[in-house]
Order: sequence, then C-alpha cells, then structure tokens
Amino acid sequence: MQILVIGSGLMGPAAAYNALTDAQVVQVTLADKDADQLAAAVARLKPLIANPARLETTVIDLADQQATAALIARHDAVVAALPSAVIPLGVRAAVAARTPWVDLSWPADAELPELKRLAAENGVLVIPGCGVEPGLTEIMARYVAEKLDRVDELHIKCGGIPVQPDGPLNYRIVFGGKRLPLREYDARIAEHGVLRPVPRYSGVETLHVAGVGEVEAWHEGFMPWLLELDALKGIRLGTQKTVRWPGYAAKATTLRELGLLSLQPVDVDGVQVAPKHVVDAVLYPHVRLRADERDLTIFRVEVCGEKDGFPRRYSIDMVDRYDETLGFTSMARVTAFTGAIVARMAARGAFTATGWVTPEKLLVGERFQALVTELAKAGVTFTETVEQTRRLEADD
Repeated sequence: MQILVIGSGLMGPAAAYNALTDAQVVQVTLADKDADQLAAAVARLKPLIANPARLETTVIDLADQQATAALIARHDAVVAALPSAVIPLGVRAAVAARTPWVDLSWPADAELPELKRLAAENGVLVIPGCGVEPGLTEIMARYVAEKLDRVDELHIKCGGIPVQPDGPLNYRIVFGGKRLPLREYDARIAEHGVLRPVPRYSGVETLHVAGVGEVEAWHEGFMPWLLELDALKGIRLGTQKTVRWPGYAAKATTLRELGLLSLQPVDVDGVQVAPKHVVDAVLYPHVRLRADERDLTIFRVEVCGEKDGFPRRYSIDMVDRYDETLGFTSMARVTAFTGAIVARMAARGAFTATGWVTPEKLLVGERFQALVTELAKAGVTFTETVEQTRRLEADD
C-alpha cells in the first residue's frame, strides 16, 4: 500500500507515523504547500521510523488540480489534514484520481452539495470528519446505541485541553492553525428526532474525570447525520458538548455577546475588519501550545434507554495524554491515528461503499473492532461501563 498524507502541521506527521507502523505500507508521502513546515515535520519524523526511505515528501499546491490529481493517483488512499477552506480542492482532485479520501475535518456547508454529488457520480469513497470529533465520537455513539433495544438519550462530551490550565482562557490550540475554535452561531441539540438551536456555550455542566479533576462541558453541536442511524431516529434527547477547563464558557459567552466572534467586517478608522480575526490575532500568543506544554483529550459517549425490559445506560470513556516518547500531542494521536487507520482500511478495499459516507456508517462489526484494536496498539484505549436498574412496569 501507498498512503498520501496532505498537510504537515500538528496532525499530518502523526498520521504519517501511524501509517508507517503498518508493515503492509511500502511508502508514505507527506505533502504540503509550505516547504519549510514540511521539512520541519520530516526532521521530527525520521528519528522515529525504522526505515526513513519509506517516507517521501513533496511540495504541492492544491490549486494546481492537475498536479494534485496526478500525485493522488499514485497512492491507494489519502489522509487529509487540511484547513476546511482548501478541503474542496483536495476532494475534487481525489475524485479525478478515483482514490479514497479520508478527511480529519469537514468543509464549509456551502461546498457540501457539489462535493457529495461529485463523489457519488464518480463512485469515489470520501470519508469526512474521520478524526476524534467528528469521528470517534459518532463511531462510539453508534456502537453503544445499538446495544439497546430503545435509545432515549445520547450525550457526547469531548475536548482537548492543556494539562495545566493557564492564560486568559485556560486553553491551548491543540488541533492546529492560528484561529481559535470560537464561534458566534448557535449550537444544536436533538429533541424527538429533530434538531433545534440552542445558544453556543450554554448548558454548562461539570464533569469529574478521574486523574484530571473537574472540567466543564457546554453545547457545541449535535452532528445531524447521527439522526440517520436507525438506532437514533426519533431520539428523545441528544447533546454534543465540548470539554474545557472551568470558566471557558462564561468567557466565550462574553466575547459572543460583545460581537467579538463575528466574521462580519466592521469599519475601524476606514478599514474593514472582522472582529473574530482581531480576537484570533490578539489571543494567539496566549493560546499557542508551547514546546514544553502537554495536552490531554477527554471523551465520554453515553446512551440510556431500554434493554430486555430494563432501563440501561452504557458509556464509553477515554482519557488520552501527550506521548512523551514520540512527541505527539494527544489530539494528534486520537485524531490523526484514527484517520490513518481508516485510510489503510480503505486502501485494502475494506469498504464497498462509495460516495460521501461519514465514518460511523462504515466502522461497524469487524471493522469497528479492527479500529479499536489498532488504536489500542498505539495506546489509545476506551473504558466501557454498563448500568442496569429495576425492570420496567408493563404499562411503562
């Protein structure tokens, strides 16, 4: 197998490393538009791999669609670790090359109709949102939901935080880029199988995590494609919350209420400026993950409903930490390793589906177990808990 990883920031090198742990992968190509960033990534990777000759690099500009498609066509699958704005360029090139595309992220909603059409019409598999969230959260949601005869509620909580809270937000950017994941628009919850908006950063609840302490979780956005699963259609309540150190939601709400998260430009002394861009520029020095800092990822997926006439609750928990040996952030491990594992499955022909398919529709049964096994080899493990209470009355 030959695997192409596009993007050499925080995520791409981790994906490349994970792919290289597979003896069946004869070559991994790491590609990026930024030659300096690419060189730095390779300098980090080469001491970690037994045979550096299996790792190749190339500088590529996705705007050159012909060159990008030609590069992709030489590989069996692609892992994309890209900013959302350029994902459509990559997907179009993968479709032209007839090569599976596994994306750690998601493009803008406005791009979706065309990208879905292209993938479907050309019979090319595109797996978007195949990281930790979206990705593992939805995969695990389906896994636990299908253990029940009836699902009443699904609650997802996930987030990456610095081990030591520090700075104005007690937060560090752990995914990549220089823009904070702060958004002005509403979040979503599911009620009786229908999505409805709720204020972002609302619904704050405290979560105790063993070995970490007290954190908070607040409304981010329930993934709408979960409602397409048979086990979750008509669900009474579904929430998806982001985890941060306590106090983050209150500060983010203040920024939101002041209009500082708006992308709509305002006039400042004759210059049109988006308030959010100013906030990003001002806060970045305070939220940049420094070389001496460590992160962790917290993950909980919980369903409750009925099984064999009993109320039952299933939960899946994960706490993952920075890899001191390899130097990968926890967020890179749980996100990029997931994408790389699924990309290798696609390269092997494990999936018969084509078109635009979210990962929880593919990672079931033996493929789910294979994913969990591969993550465990990398030290990413999950704890499953079940709680059963009294038998339901006949008229309940």
